[in-house]
Amino acid sequence: MFIDEAFIYVKAGDGGDGCISFRREKYVPFGGPNGGDGGDGGDVILEARKELQTLLDFRYKKHFKAEKGEPGKGKDMHGRNGEDLILPVPVGTVIFDKRQNLMLADLTKHGDRITAAKGGKGGRGNSHFATAVNQAPKQAEPGISGEEKDLRLELKLLADVGIIGFPNAGKSSLLSRISAARPKIADYPFTTLTPQLGVVSHYGKQAVFADIPGLIEGAHLGSGLGIRFLKHIERTRVLVHLIDLMEVDEEDPMKRVEIINNELSSFSSKLSQLPQLYAGNKIDIPEAVEKAHFVQACFKEKGVPFFFISAVTGEGISSFLDAVYLELEHQKESAEIIHEPG
Repeated sequence: MFIDEAFIYVKAGDGGDGCISFRREKYVPFGGPNGGDGGDGGDVILEARKELQTLLDFRYKKHFKAEKGEPGKGKDMHGRNGEDLILPVPVGTVIFDKRQNLMLADLTKHGDRITAAKGGKGGRGNSHFATAVNQAPKQAEPGISGEEKDLRLELKLLADVGIIGFPNAGKSSLLSRISAARPKIADYPFTTLTPQLGVVSHYGKQAVFADIPGLIEGAHLGSGLGIRFLKHIERTRVLVHLIDLMEVDEEDPMKRVEIINNELSSFSSKLSQLPQLYAGNKIDIPEAVEKAHFVQACFKEKGVPFFFISAVTGEGISSFLDAVYLELEHQKESAEIIHEPG
């Protein structure tokens, strides 16, 4: 089950109390203090793991506590530190402090970590409080409480290319055609209920494509599957806008294209700035071929390249992928120039 949001409570371990103790040695009439320090409490750490794809583990268990530090002991024995609690999360997880509505970390690489709650320090034993005038102190420090936080975890998939479009445009069919992914494919709206990832190899180059569940008008307000999946497009570098040629309105061929693009810009200005490549799907159907000319004329007028493909037969897909990978390379080069030192 794909879960991309979770709310959890984390509590770091409390520090152990310092110890009050005195030496008792034979033939030593004035034994001094020898109470040891308490151990530190364990931290709560979130760590990104590439083998995870969902936040399902946090759906049923929502409270997590690290181990407490042990109290100090006599003979200057330090209490054992509490063990850290490490919670594995998928790569691409964003961690927020729910109470402060503050982003704490964005774990985008395997092994990335954040200490979400810091363990409390152990208290000092009475051996620290001996002075010239008080050689037998009956004083020690209590351990400090560990931090506690309410966290919101939000998973944003990491993909190079996002495939967008209306429900039943053929996004899942396209992904299954160009990769080893096997998303559910059926002839009814919202067949795809969760984003699907697939690794696409094309002439020795590889990229991760994401099939984003179908968008409809009002998606940015929550209509259909709404904002639940719009956020997954934010990390992509290139968008593939798939158009169902069978659904094209001959009087207004660009209507459905404009609806999707309006939803992207309404959700985030960043999405509206992502480069898009447009492809008309279902060219294997004769009726679609007739409507394709209306769309092609509109894109030609705007000076935007437009491709005809069939996710079923594979027609036109190779040349379309050429253009996708060329745009990916261009985006990569642009990013390197922007981050070039100096």
